Amino acid sequence: MDDMNATRRQFFASTAALLGGSGLASAKTLKVIGVQLYTLRSVIDAKPLEILQALQKLGYSEVEVIRANMDKIWPSLKQTSLKPVSLHVDTQYFTKEQDKLQATFEDAKQKGFQWMVCPYIAPADRGGADMIKRLADTLNKAGERTHKLGMNLAYHNHAFEFAPAGEGGGTLLDILMKETDPKLVALELDIMWSTVAGVDPVSVLQKYKGRIALMHVKDVEKGTAQRYNEQVPKSAFKEAGRGMVDLAAVLRAASAEGVKHYFVEQDQVPGDPLESLKISYEYLHKLNF
Repeated sequence: MDDMNATRRQFFASTAALLGGSGLASAKTLKVIGVQLYTLRSVIDAKPLEILQALQKLGYSEVEVIRANMDKIWPSLKQTSLKPVSLHVDTQYFTKEQDKLQATFEDAKQKGFQWMVCPYIAPADRGGADMIKRLADTLNKAGERTHKLGMNLAYHNHAFEFAPAGEGGGTLLDILMKETDPKLVALELDIMWSTVAGVDPVSVLQKYKGRIALMHVKDVEKGTAQRYNEQVPKSAFKEAGRGMVDLAAVLRAASAEGVKHYFVEQDQVPGDPLESLKISYEYLHKLNF
């Protein structure tokens, strides 16, 4: 009897280990999937209601909006159940025209947005550690404004932020995260661009635990050369699951580290952007992580 019990215990232990190793014991799926409307910039202005209703039908439930065309799509967006979560604010408002931020934030607050995002730093405005420190100061001040309005601020990365910072060591992103107040400035992690820079998104999530609230879920063609800029071929942008990003590992880490919102984005598409978003949604909807 003792031998039988020992064998039984060994069987259950082996089974549990097998299930745990395969991820089946604690598998999750992404319940709420959002979309960055920049993906649809070539078609959405001409027929916003049709496009937004199509997104809703595909299964997307949250959207990230671009302020540049928000007024054109807003009446249509209100006719859907899509939830506007975050707004990509004009880049120059952070680099040259900070006096326009307050009115922009107040308008977004009235519309129900939760997150304001600094989306991009143009190559002409980039630099080394000193530039990043000036940007951090701007973001801290902008974060104070959003905080007073009951909203949040995030910075969206590309590839250049992962470049070495110089004599001080680390990367430009390391400096930005160190110089910004965690209570005022979060990171919207673009996992494709970190991959392009040769940095595993999982390592970024773990490094900045608690600082990454939003994520751009994207994929990139296998074999894309490492670089610290955005000069990749248009064909390098891939639907989720069709590139080299280990999305299951990324989503597992993101869930563990507290990411709140996930937005599918594809900067360049080979044809109909809705078809590309359909492919990504269907992959992510079924993906266990």
